[in-house]
Amino acid sequence: MAAVFDIDLETEEGSEGDGEPELSPADADLDLRTAGLEPAGHYEEVELSEASVNQSPERIGPHCFELLRVLGKGGYGKVFQVRKVQGTNVGKIFAMKVLRKAKIMRNAKDTAHTRAERSILEAVRHPFIVELVYAFQTRGKLYLILECLSGGELFMQLEREGIFMEDTACFYLGEITLALGHLHSQGIIYRDLKPENIMLSSQGHIKLTDFGLCKESIHEGSVTHTFCGTIEYMAPEILTRSGHNRAVDWWSLGALMYDMLTGSPPFTAENRKKTIDKILRAKLALPAYLTPDARDLLKKFLKRNPSQRLGGGPGDVADVQKHPFFRHINWEDLLARQVDPPFRPCLQSEEDVSQFDTRFTRQTPVDSPDDMSLSDSANQAFLGFTYVAPSVLEGIKEGFSFQPKLRSPRRLNSSPRTPISPLKFSPFEGFRASAGPAESMELPPPPPPPPVSSAPLPIRTPTGKKSKKGRGRSGR
Repeated sequence: MAAVFDIDLETEEGSEGDGEPELSPADADLDLRTAGLEPAGHYEEVELSEASVNQSPERIGPHCFELLRVLGKGGYGKVFQVRKVQGTNVGKIFAMKVLRKAKIMRNAKDTAHTRAERSILEAVRHPFIVELVYAFQTRGKLYLILECLSGGELFMQLEREGIFMEDTACFYLGEITLALGHLHSQGIIYRDLKPENIMLSSQGHIKLTDFGLCKESIHEGSVTHTFCGTIEYMAPEILTRSGHNRAVDWWSLGALMYDMLTGSPPFTAENRKKTIDKILRAKLALPAYLTPDARDLLKKFLKRNPSQRLGGGPGDVADVQKHPFFRHINWEDLLARQVDPPFRPCLQSEEDVSQFDTRFTRQTPVDSPDDMSLSDSANQAFLGFTYVAPSVLEGIKEGFSFQPKLRSPRRLNSSPRTPISPLKFSPFEGFRASAGPAESMELPPPPPPPPVSSAPLPIRTPTGKKSKKGRGRSGR
């Protein structure tokens, strides 16, 4: 709402007798003009509006970016590699995610999760969480400009190595622990931790992406009941819909740790129903080659009772950090990214897209015309979407490297990854080869039809290294 103010420069009542000498009207006018102000009676009317008050250093829009590559596409839009060509950060490479409003608006949950993720990305700043740099919209589309992480998915690194040695797993698990702890301190639970949602920067440090399933305002004592996530990493209390809180993230970290050290999540089967049965009832099998500290941490993460789970109590992340498995980690150095990563991506330049599927990167990058717009009332759902990161406003943005993501869900020999969720609107995860929203499933679910096997997308191996096989994935 616009308003017009008259700014009266006359002296306030009650200011007399303060010991200051009185100025004549002519002297006062002269002082005001010297200060660059108009004297009373010659004021300017200023309309207060977004254009006159919220004046950022630049007006951000699609015209500010040059399309370089297609990084992925799906039913809701595309992800591009782009270069900034106007304003601040000219020449810098970003990932631009474009979503069609009309498709999101078809489902109220999709709209709500879109808004929630956008809000979380703005609110959260952490070395191990993807950074939102800009957000803007046109009549028919939403645009997210995110930092670029050219190191690819942690999943692909797991594919190359087969399994991680414990010191390598400890590094990644430590950085993820700090990211989860920060989210929890903000009352946010993540709920979809898996290798596909963890990206690597050009330096080899992790970044959590895909915040479409996050839940806000979950503090100590609060619970929520949404059935969502990826089955193989979902905590039992989500599956039983008994109410869950931040302890679910520590279960998922345990499942991820097990995956890193053994080659697959702890509970898998030939279909979703049997996988759920195993998560709820099966005994945890631990390979003999794991060290006592690793075995103990896995047992404590994978407690079915969330109140007995490591991290499930009031101490949250602090209790996790104290475990002997992490005894060699200096947490302050790790947070400051002063610990050398075990793997550094082999990249030729900031524009290197060798970690992305060539089916997309070979396409001509074209952002389709904005030919469909919503009514004014429908557009109310996206009020406040526009955003410019404070670091950009201050002109001191850190030079992170590139990170978009678009791959098919990871596959096991016996059980396809089964994301269960409302729309997962994420910096890089949400675009898949198939169109349409993610499926929802009731518990217990009906057995699905046999899935079509999907091979992991190709990745260029760093020079001098040969990809290892043997993680038990199909289509290898």
